[in-house]
Amino acid sequence: MATILQFEHDAEADALYVYLSDKEYARGEVISPERRVDFSEDGTVVGVELTCLSEGVRLNSLPAADEIGDLLATLPSRCSRD
Repeated sequence: MATILQFEHDAEADALYVYLSDKEYARGEVISPERRVDFSEDGTVVGVELTCLSEGVRLNSLPAADEIGDLLATLPSRCSRD
């Protein structure tokens, strides 16, 4: 189970970034056009970027999917979870 250290929600951009580690970013992997996972040099997940929140968010294959789903449930109602 991953722990969300912090998050940044930009309602105007319809985006969310979830920090899962305080390690330095080394590379990112696009999972889909609306989902990206960032990694440190040693492969630790640093964070998850989600865009187009109001269109629904697919949580499958994301690290910390349950925790991110719980976080999405606390955001304004235009954000949804799929």
